[in-house]
Amino acid sequence: MLEKSEFDPRALSVLKTTSLTGVVEHELERLILTGAMAPGERLNENRLANRFGTSRGPLREAMRSLQAKGLVFFIRNRGVFVSQISSTEALEIYDVRAAIFGLAGRLLSDLVTDAMLETLDDFVDRMDSAAEAQDFDRYYPINLAFHDYLISMTNNQTLAREYRSFVNKLHLCRTRGLVQAGALAVSNREHREMIDAVASGNRERAHEAFFRHVERSKQRFRSTLEKAEAYSDSTKSASEE
Repeated sequence: MLEKSEFDPRALSVLKTTSLTGVVEHELERLILTGAMAPGERLNENRLANRFGTSRGPLREAMRSLQAKGLVFFIRNRGVFVSQISSTEALEIYDVRAAIFGLAGRLLSDLVTDAMLETLDDFVDRMDSAAEAQDFDRYYPINLAFHDYLISMTNNQTLAREYRSFVNKLHLCRTRGLVQAGALAVSNREHREMIDAVASGNRERAHEAFFRHVERSKQRFRSTLEKAEAYSDSTKSASEE
């Protein structure tokens, strides 16, 4: 039993600060990844401290953690800003993400269970419903949860950490409002291919299905960028006429 004389009040202070920092970090990360804080936006310390009802200490610790994740960056004498990801960097991230996701498929082919397949089928059924309604706002979070579940089920913490860091960075270069009609249904058909591949227990087939899904996602992303660029050019030309 801990004697009263052995208790160090500073330990409780550190615990409280650490816990508060984690809460602040989680909320800041949520604001960034949902787009509530836009890429390039400056994080106002005074405003955020008032919003969270905390001092600047935990807030600054949270910002340093987010910097390590690549979600914010510091500029000397100017402050902290939400990171911006260029289209070139995003395409490179897709390539590395494909390699990691392919490995996830290979690992899952050895770990698959009936319960896992039932959960995956439920995800895909719900995405089918959202895709049929062309409801991206409903489809998007289910899609994220589906992929995160797959990664979690590998039981490989290193793989999960690296994969999620890449996904978070891609959030900074989203083009959600420009998703092409029909792309949701196409993507979800690929999800079913992935589930079938994992269920087969064939490592090579699962690896290929998972890798190919990210490769195709990259192609859709590139197509979206090209269409957005073409639209911007046409709008600019019209305004100059």
